[in-house]
Amino acid sequence: MSIRRVTSRYAKSLLDLSVEKGQLSEVLEDMKTIGAMVKNRDLALLLKSPIVNTEKKRSIFKKIFDPHISEITKAFIHLVLNKGRESLIPEIGIEFIDQHKEMLGITSVKITTATPISEANIEAIKLKLLGSSIAEKSLEVETVVNPEIIGGFILEVGDNLYDSSIAYNLKKMRNKVTSLS
Repeated sequence: MSIRRVTSRYAKSLLDLSVEKGQLSEVLEDMKTIGAMVKNRDLALLLKSPIVNTEKKRSIFKKIFDPHISEITKAFIHLVLNKGRESLIPEIGIEFIDQHKEMLGITSVKITTATPISEANIEAIKLKLLGSSIAEKSLEVETVVNPEIIGGFILEVGDNLYDSSIAYNLKKMRNKVTSLS
């Protein structure tokens, strides 16, 4: 079974349980906390280590996470550890957050520009996206400044990428010219 399918199933189970128990917001915050904490290199290596046994990992997780997470999340982490899937915890957390957004109809959008974009332009892009079939009920917009794109913008909506940057267009023209030679 693919990693994507496994993480999706675990995340869906946790999402369903947290909705059923009325603790969705607590579990969502727990997943964000865990996601931030597993960015620590040592903790990430511990999760992936086949040398460290499950009991040692459980003990470490208990010390690190127990003061910060809900009972549902503790039980879930315990289950994941028992199944030997601890290396997937970061991906499960990301998938949980994505499924939560999907459940609420939130579409994530990332706008990359060469210079900072104004709020008015962000609002105009939001209106265009909400008026199209690309976005759902609401948008979560992240803006990134990357001078290497020279001008224009790159728009990432879910798994779709719309590259209207000058750097990309120059690259396309260069490839056309070199293919003609």
